Amino acid sequence: MDDQHTTRLDRRHFITAAGSALGLAALGLPAQAQPAAAAGLRLGPRKPFSFEALVARAEAMSRQAPTALVNLPREVLERIDYEAHGKLRFDTDSALFKDGPGPFPVTFFHMGRFFQTPVHMHVLDKQGEAFGAREILYSPRYFDMPADSPARELPEGAGFAGFRFQESRLGDQKKLDWKSNDWVAFLGASYFRAIGELYQYGLSARGVAINPAVPGQDEEFPSFTHFWFEPPAEGSTSVTVHALLEGPSITGAYRFVMKREAAVLMDVDARLFLRKDVARLGLAPLTSMYWYSETVKPTAIDWRPEVHDSDGLTMWNGAGERIWRPLNNPNATTASAFADNNPRGFGLWQRDRNFDHYLDGVMYDRRPGLWVEPLDGGWGEGDVQLIEIPTDDEIHDNTVAMWVPRQAAKAGSRYSLRYRLHWTDKEPYPTPLAFCTGTRLGRGGQPGQPRPAGVRKFMVEFTGGPLKDLPFGVKPEAVLSAASGKFSYVFTEAVPDGVPGHWRAQFDFTAEGTQPVDIRLYLRNGDQTLSETWLYQYRPF
Repeated sequence: MDDQHTTRLDRRHFITAAGSALGLAALGLPAQAQPAAAAGLRLGPRKPFSFEALVARAEAMSRQAPTALVNLPREVLERIDYEAHGKLRFDTDSALFKDGPGPFPVTFFHMGRFFQTPVHMHVLDKQGEAFGAREILYSPRYFDMPADSPARELPEGAGFAGFRFQESRLGDQKKLDWKSNDWVAFLGASYFRAIGELYQYGLSARGVAINPAVPGQDEEFPSFTHFWFEPPAEGSTSVTVHALLEGPSITGAYRFVMKREAAVLMDVDARLFLRKDVARLGLAPLTSMYWYSETVKPTAIDWRPEVHDSDGLTMWNGAGERIWRPLNNPNATTASAFADNNPRGFGLWQRDRNFDHYLDGVMYDRRPGLWVEPLDGGWGEGDVQLIEIPTDDEIHDNTVAMWVPRQAAKAGSRYSLRYRLHWTDKEPYPTPLAFCTGTRLGRGGQPGQPRPAGVRKFMVEFTGGPLKDLPFGVKPEAVLSAASGKFSYVFTEAVPDGVPGHWRAQFDFTAEGTQPVDIRLYLRNGDQTLSETWLYQYRPF
């Protein structure tokens, strides 16, 4: 796996066994007292640990005033800029779990200008039925760094920026060199991401979203400040990590059970406690990048045909309707809400898998999709909300999808939710209906005639499902609706590429006024629904 598959600020870390023994002696602990899983790492004293105690700690913290999360010299952190950060390399020979238990070693990220919140890492061991935790104590000796690196000025025990699980070290599971390939990474605030079947990173998830795109308020970014690693079973394809979330408006306890197979699955158990009122509380939020695509592409904006990590929001609502909402890069920040009761799932997806549509070595065609599946009976009433923020470059994550409960998020409120994250190539519960494979906009009107002002032509493609079984000569009907505006020149036709079940609907749309309007479309034959629902937010000229 090359640099395209690793996190954007890629580093390896360096740890020495000699430094570990000296550190344990300084703590009054014999070297042999450390777990074998953490050989080579300096560990703090053993303390009791349980997830229930972590939940109680988070709840108690929510009743206290927040404390400053950054207590390190900012001047030093600021000098660890992008270039300096890239020179901090981790020695995988001393990774956590390098020799087991379990197949997946853990490596750590260094702090710097862009990651200033200290994150404290702990390794668990089990004695009888009880877990104990020891902190992995930061030391600059853990890192291969230049002699003049400002990182050398950070104090012992400062903390880390994040961690990642490397690929399997075992022969029966080994497909890639684990020392240079990883499959999940937690880095920055509460952000984390994983690869899918195509061995590529892309969009991110995060623990929680606090007030994204709320007028007059700055978005808050709570941080995972502590992690605890359970020793995995030998040969297992899953790992378990616990986390403490802290922010001015919220605290929380998390348990992640992450499974590495063809795709990556994560079962998330989250307990959240509000310190303050929150105007927009986003649960199970997903964050991605959408700059432009074949749908709407300004002339000569870039040499590549498309640039995006995801091209649409997919939803399976509580009523059973399957919806595809292509993403936009709007002129102003927009928030769209899709009301629901006990959603079956939602996700941000990269449906376009054709390399020729991107032509870029960073492999946008391989970016995973991410599906959120609520567990334990559903989430009640609320909205799947989509935030779209203008961008003029691919370096900005400008798209957020999340679940927002209907009930107001007031100080003292608590939330307990379980959900599964599917990082994968294809949607985990595909619709039996035809699905949308393309959206294109152009000038309205007919060839050879003057193009009417204010009219937009749409071409929407659908593939598969019942469309493959339509009798010869039967055309599906395009069922269209919008709150305002007028449709004209509506028809459907088979795409002339010889692919069975590949159809497109074409129509012109004339808007009334200049406000955005949502257009809905699906295909049917008589009383039979043939496709998922295409939902597009159109912004008139």
